[in-house]
Amino acid sequence: MADKLQELAERDGRYSLEAYLFVYESLTVAQKLFGRERHVSGKELLEGIKKLARERYGRMAKSVLNNWGVRATDDFGQIVFNLVNSDLLSKTDEDKLEDFHAVYDFEEEFISKYTIGTESSQESKAKSQESKLEGG
Repeated sequence: MADKLQELAERDGRYSLEAYLFVYESLTVAQKLFGRERHVSGKELLEGIKKLARERYGRMAKSVLNNWGVRATDDFGQIVFNLVNSDLLSKTDEDKLEDFHAVYDFEEEFISKYTIGTESSQESKAKSQESKLEGG
């Protein structure tokens, strides 16, 4: 599949191979995040992308994505639909390119809102509260 992705990235020319691979990795993250075994919506995929980008690249996430040619959530939509049109990903009849339009701002999500430990501390608090509610 890597060869097909490389060919797609070269043919399209807007996004690097890394951007396509990152979308595939983020799909798995989104499926886990939303408890799905298969399909996730565009907005759910974008949440998986945001989570993985923050975890992997921290405050550098925006710069890394920009380096791959990705400057907005709309670009991830273009990548997803390139994959769909190349039969490397499937979609439902409800899935639209517009689902990816301006869902969040990279500057805000990856720089302004980012603080070290934010993700893990919020998750820890949520798990602690769930445990208390369950009586554990």
